[in-house]
Amino acid sequence: MDATSVYRLSDRMDRIPVVTPRHRVWLACLGLLLMFDLADLNAFSYAAPKIREEWGLSLGGVGFITAASFIGMLAGSVVGGRLADRIGRKRLIVGATLFYSACSLASAFAVGEADLGAYRILTGVGLQAALVGVLTYLAEMFPRRLRGRIQALALAVAQLGVLAMALFARWVVPLGTGSWRWIFVLGAGGVVVALVVAKVLPESVRWAETDRARAVVEDVEALARRVTDLPEVVPLAPAVPASPRELLARPYLRRLLVVAVFLTLSLTVFYGFNAWVPTLLVERGFTTAQSLTFGAIVAVAACPGALAATAVIDRFERRTVLSVLCVAIAALLLVFGLVGNFDVLVVTGLLTVLLMQMATACALTYLPEIFPTRLRGLGLGIGNGVSRIGVFGSTFVIAGLAGGLGSWAVFVFLCAAGVVGGVVIGLLGERTRGRSLEEI
Repeated sequence: MDATSVYRLSDRMDRIPVVTPRHRVWLACLGLLLMFDLADLNAFSYAAPKIREEWGLSLGGVGFITAASFIGMLAGSVVGGRLADRIGRKRLIVGATLFYSACSLASAFAVGEADLGAYRILTGVGLQAALVGVLTYLAEMFPRRLRGRIQALALAVAQLGVLAMALFARWVVPLGTGSWRWIFVLGAGGVVVALVVAKVLPESVRWAETDRARAVVEDVEALARRVTDLPEVVPLAPAVPASPRELLARPYLRRLLVVAVFLTLSLTVFYGFNAWVPTLLVERGFTTAQSLTFGAIVAVAACPGALAATAVIDRFERRTVLSVLCVAIAALLLVFGLVGNFDVLVVTGLLTVLLMQMATACALTYLPEIFPTRLRGLGLGIGNGVSRIGVFGSTFVIAGLAGGLGSWAVFVFLCAAGVVGGVVIGLLGERTRGRSLEEI
């Protein structure tokens, strides 16, 4: 019998220093899932200008449907986080993807503001639950010193979905009345990947140490030995059954509060830009075609932005990188709001999207790291979910500013949110670089 068999599977998995072929298969599956997740998440923003034209929606109506998604995301974050800890990461990922794909398809048949809002609420539930499952899985099943780069690579693949959705919208929306419905049909394509993942992806070995999980670890160890010697297993403190109440006590309450505040502000900036820019450009006098062209062009920067994060994400402290990126994004948004030249807007938009995706890669790596295994899904879900309440409220603030003062006021507001968010995470965030999940 292998001497390492006496150690816990999580300890054995934690010592793997390289990415094996098995890891690459898992990464491809999860990257494709995130690709459809982000594509569907951005679907309404690309459809909104055409829907507004056909249905006569006000800015408030656009805000209502946009906000509806965030209400769904709140529920999806909390419920999905709890389910990830109760039924497992894999089951949540597959089930949530099938659910949001069905709801996205239903959105294609909406006939008015109310039912489209209802469908987007349900879609938001599934999208966010799936995201919680994927982020938790990535944090638990890949080499600890490569966690940041793995998350960045997964996000880079995912951003291809945003680009594909932007290009598809640019082509399909001008085709005629009702053509925007095909955007939501494309968003439902995640069901195909979910069925493949159900067959290929094993359950997280940190969540359940079963005979099947043991076979997964032994397989990964054998593959890793082909390219390098494995270090000795370092037993860490065993995970103990956890109660959700622990999140309300030190040190996790402080982490939860910092995460909630940071995510509220940073997601306000992220969604305020990505969800509202197509509509705000039309309000500033640009045509719907120009607005969609802008969306397609700046989406090109998303994938390179996520890849660019690999240069810094494991080299510097993540909270510091997040702080610097937030302040830089805020400065770009201020320029975007005060300049009216289309070419300058495109350049500024490209830089903004690139830095946003760098920040997103860092945040998606950081968030699952700061909670213990048995509460990782719930901690991530609650922090993420609470932030959706703030983003929900900011949606109406943005609508009010755009209608009352103009688009420039929206970008001043987003700039302020970015600066405060950067200060909060930089000063109060937890240190995670180079530490095992158990140490953190």
